[in-house]
Amino acid sequence: MTNVCILIRVLKGKGSVVLNGLKKMPEVKSAQLVLGRYDIVAFAETKTHQTATTLSLNVNAIEGVRSSETLIEAA
Repeated sequence: MTNVCILIRVLKGKGSVVLNGLKKMPEVKSAQLVLGRYDIVAFAETKTHQTATTLSLNVNAIEGVRSSETLIEAA
């Protein structure tokens, strides 16, 4: 398994919409609204690095996502 951390910025007022969209994704194990540079931090597990890339694309497709940064486990 590959561990993934996704840092997400959302459009104003869309935090709950994005959070609900993330929680519907089976790879996402947890997601929380946070304070700071990013609005949501999500932790996920994928089978491969390629599926982590696909997950990142799917996260960016959620309505209300302004931008994201995906951190994929190196080892």
